[in-house]
Amino acid sequence: MFFSNPFKASLPTADQAVPGRQELMPIKNEHAVLKTPLKEPYPDGYQKIVFGLGCFWGAERKFWQLDGVFTTAVGYSAGITANPNYEEVCSGRTGHNEVVLVVFDPQKITLETLLKTFWESHNPTQGMQQGNDRGTQYRSGIYCTSDKQLAQAKKSLEKYQTVIGEPITTEVKRATTFYFAEDYHQQYLHKNPNGYCGLGGTGVCYPS
Repeated sequence: MFFSNPFKASLPTADQAVPGRQELMPIKNEHAVLKTPLKEPYPDGYQKIVFGLGCFWGAERKFWQLDGVFTTAVGYSAGITANPNYEEVCSGRTGHNEVVLVVFDPQKITLETLLKTFWESHNPTQGMQQGNDRGTQYRSGIYCTSDKQLAQAKKSLEKYQTVIGEPITTEVKRATTFYFAEDYHQQYLHKNPNGYCGLGGTGVCYPS
C-alpha cells in the first residue's frame, strides 16, 4: 500500500512528533444523545475502556447505542503528543489513534459484549488503515484500564483470529492518556445524521 506521507504508514518517534500543548481541549460536558457527562467523575463501579476501529464518528455511535453504556466520547490516545488537535493527529506526527472512550456499567453490559461489538464493527486485519481511510490514526486497537481487561481483550483477539482469515493487526495494550477531541467531533453522527461513516465489518461473527 502506497502512502505519500511516510507518517501515515508508520508511527513517529518522540523526536519526530509535534510538541503539543498544556491546554486541555474545551468541550461541552454532556453527551448529545445520552445526556450524561463526558468527563469524570463517573458513577462508582463503572468501568472505562478505549477502542480504536477507524474513523471515530461511526465507531462512537456503535457503542452509545448499547444498553448499559453510560457515556462515550471521541478522542486521541496511544500516541506521544500532549493535547493534540485533529489536524495534528491527521498529519501522522502525534502517534495517536482516533479512539472512542466507553464508560459502562458492568452490572448491565459485559466487557465481552463490548469486545464482540468491537470485532464485528470493523476489519481488524488492515494495519494502518480502515477501508479507504489511510493513516496511523485509523489503526485497530484496544486500550485497557486494568490488567483484567487486558487479559480478556487478548483472549478475545485469539478467539476472533480462529474465525477470520487474515492475520489480525489490532494492538492490545494498557491505555495511556485519553485526550478529548474537539467538541464538533463528539457524537458527530447524531449532530450530522447524513455525515460520513466509513465503518464496516467483515461479516465474520465473533464466536459465542
